[in-house]
Parts: sequence; structure tokens; C-alpha cells
Amino acid sequence: MKKASEMGDLAKDINSTFPSEHVKALINIKYTASYLDQIGASMLKPFGISEPQYNILRILKGAGEPITVNQVKERMVQKSPNTTRLMDKLCEKSLIKRSRCENDRRVVYIEILEEGEELLKEIRFDGFDPYMKQLSTEEAMQLNLLLDKIRK
Repeated sequence: MKKASEMGDLAKDINSTFPSEHVKALINIKYTASYLDQIGASMLKPFGISEPQYNILRILKGAGEPITVNQVKERMVQKSPNTTRLMDKLCEKSLIKRSRCENDRRVVYIEILEEGEELLKEIRFDGFDPYMKQLSTEEAMQLNLLLDKIRK
């Protein structure tokens, strides 16, 4: 994986040309997201969880109360068809707990356990600093506005 100082020109990084700036922007977003995912995965590896599992823990901590599996799926940053399997692994690690709804046995509630909250406290994402700190606060705000605009 290249360091932040070695990145910068998409056309050179992937040795390609683009039919338009819009196509280049689309590919640049996907390429950068993949690049950041690799960094995140390497930061989470020592903790024995994946980025989607971290996302589930973060969602549950933010909810502050048990929520349904479907609510977790809706809130995930990266949608995953195997969310149930990811939750199975977190249950096996005693980081989350499942419980069935008493009124409707088809509904399953998920909650983060104390061990899961403690793990979240240990995980630091300062490994992203060399990459993200290259943007000023104003540039980060502008990037957020542009990315939000794409999803409108």
C-alpha cells in the first residue's frame, strides 16, 4: 500500500485515462474508498474484527439501547448481505448479545455488551491522520458537502 505522500494522481496511480471529469471523479471516489478501507482493515486487524463488525459495534453503542437487526442493517455505512454472520461472530466474541422480542419471535434485538464498549474505547483511528490531515478543515467541510450532494 502506498503512503499518503506517494498518492495523488489517479491517472498515474491506476495508469488510466477517463472519458470525462465526472467519470474520473466517480472512479476516484471508489478508488479512494477502497484505499481507506485497506488502511482501516490494517488498523482493526490487531483487535480481531473487520470494518463491518466495527461499524456494527459503533451503531449499537450510538443507539444506547437494544435495536433490531434490520435497524442495524439500515444504519450500516457499507451495506453487507452477510450482516447476520458478522453479528454471529461478534456474539461468539461476547461483544454483543441477541434477544428475541417477546411479542414477535421473528424480531431479534441486538445490544452491545460491556466488552464491546471497552473494545471500541481501545480502537484509535489516528492511523488515518497522515491522509486526512492533508485536508484543511475548510477542505474537509467542502468535501463533505460535495459527497452529500452526490447522495441527494
